[in-house]
Amino acid sequence: EGKSRKRNPLHDFKKTGELMLIKVNKTLEVKTKLLNTTEQCAKRCSRNKGLSFTCKAFAYDRVTKRCHWLSFNSLTNGVRKKQDHAFDLYEKKDYVRNCIIGKGADYKGTISVTKSGIQCQAWNSMIPHEH
Repeated sequence: EGKSRKRNPLHDFKKTGELMLIKVNKTLEVKTKLLNTTEQCAKRCSRNKGLSFTCKAFAYDRVTKRCHWLSFNSLTNGVRKKQDHAFDLYEKKDYVRNCIIGKGADYKGTISVTKSGIQCQAWNSMIPHEH
């Protein structure tokens, strides 16, 4: 009998305890809903289910069991961090990771210069080097 174990959707997220993100930029979007577990929040964020934006992070209010899906993360301009004992912040690793995995086709991080400070070549450019 082969019991298949489901993959935990939280593996795609970096957790920071007791932290909430506050949007200063009013164009950034947030959606909230009552959900029982962080796994349910993560699954919905990963699938962008019922969201009008790409979910980059979510904050889970442990007291009210409310999920706050965010169109931004801690690296986004117009966002500030706030210590809050009720919340745990979960950010998609793809958006906060500063390294490239494999060929880098799915890289969504913020690093755009080499270790020596040279501007990176755009993915859609064949200049100065071919891929």
